[in-house]
Amino acid sequence: MNDRYQSPLSERYASREMQYIFSPDMKFRTWRKLWIALAETEKELGLNITDEQIEELRSHADDINYEVAREREKVVRHDVMSHVYAYGVQCPKAKGIIHLGATSCYVGDNTDIIVMSEALKLVRKKLVNVIAELAKFADTYKNQPTLAFTHFQPAQPTTVGKRATLWLQEFLMDLEDLNYVLGSLKMLGSKGTTGTQASFLELFDGDQETIDKIDPMIAEKMGFEACYPVSGQTYSRKVDTRVLNILAGIAASAHKMSNDIRLLQHLKEVEEPFEKTQIGSSAMAYKRNPMRSERIASLSRYVICDALNPAITSATQWFERTLDDSANKRLSVPEGFLAIDGILDLCLNVVDGLVVYPKVIEKRLMSELPFMATENIMMDAVKAGGDRQELHERIRELSMEAGKNVKVEGKENNLLELIAADPAFNLTLEELQKTMDPSKYVGRAPRQVEVFLKNNVSPVLEANKDILGMKAEINV
Repeated sequence: MNDRYQSPLSERYASREMQYIFSPDMKFRTWRKLWIALAETEKELGLNITDEQIEELRSHADDINYEVAREREKVVRHDVMSHVYAYGVQCPKAKGIIHLGATSCYVGDNTDIIVMSEALKLVRKKLVNVIAELAKFADTYKNQPTLAFTHFQPAQPTTVGKRATLWLQEFLMDLEDLNYVLGSLKMLGSKGTTGTQASFLELFDGDQETIDKIDPMIAEKMGFEACYPVSGQTYSRKVDTRVLNILAGIAASAHKMSNDIRLLQHLKEVEEPFEKTQIGSSAMAYKRNPMRSERIASLSRYVICDALNPAITSATQWFERTLDDSANKRLSVPEGFLAIDGILDLCLNVVDGLVVYPKVIEKRLMSELPFMATENIMMDAVKAGGDRQELHERIRELSMEAGKNVKVEGKENNLLELIAADPAFNLTLEELQKTMDPSKYVGRAPRQVEVFLKNNVSPVLEANKDILGMKAEINV
């Protein structure tokens, strides 16, 4: 197999579980389940189909004769009719009623909906577990002060846990969107060549009320609440757009988190897991590159771009259907899911093993804190009898001098020493240093984390406790 292209999505990134959902075996077994559901429905609604025929179909639901189907497809050049033929070879008594009244999209499109539904359930499971791990991390570090950045320039302090809630909130938004789309998925049903169910008018002698029952019965047998009420030959390709937009949303959230982790690893404040025998660079033995976070970003960009495929396909479908969706759909939908599956495994692995270095965090924060503490220092000086306007100008001048010492001279921040030496402030260096407790400058960050986890995250985790506890295995 080394002499042909192999998809890295299956070789390196996606789990076996997600790969099976998009496997030929899953597809063709689902086709047979759909043919059984159609035959059962037609029998129950009065067509001349026997219990013996139904039982024969059921007995060969899973033992698919692939070789027969492959050989037949070489002759007829039609995948659905090849499998109808192969199923008929195994089921001679039921041969004549397989696919009765249906068009190819009956098995093709309904299977696509079923497969996307199962794939979304797996994505949902992994997303919930990422949320759970991030919640633990946020709670553990809710009180750890850290330098916050706006424009990647030092700003007011926050806490490590509060920053993690920003990632967490976006994943919660993704979960809300996923739940909505997953809950709204419907089957195509069996609507015929242009969606008019004309074949069933013939089969059921024009009995409209009986025909109205076909789609709901098929949907129920396949585990769905309903079918889309109207369609052309296919379900609206808008459905694929909605599904892939969910994946793109998750990818955007994962990308944002991974970028932040990469920047923090550069600052040596936070580090993704690094195995004892892992090599960070082929040339620089000391390096510990954020390779997993980089892979999250890389795959996420792919998924975000991939979401354009079903949107363009949906926009360019002509009337009741064209086939220019098929080749694109076979690539864009599975690959979007396989990639997001790999992304979520990486997110789970990274967050579960994320290392925090409090001493480095504290050192960087303390180097900037005197500038951020100037308002508090000024208020203390006013209490000691100083003039607010004069003190504001003096502290501005001293801040500029201290900033020059740091940036031009490469020295330590000596703002506190400069203030202590200025009689206008009437404050000793010892008094000033007492104001340098970082926890005084993080605002309500710890409280915000507690409230957010209690009110917004805990209910989600409690409702999904049966799917928690996943661990991710990373291939490379």
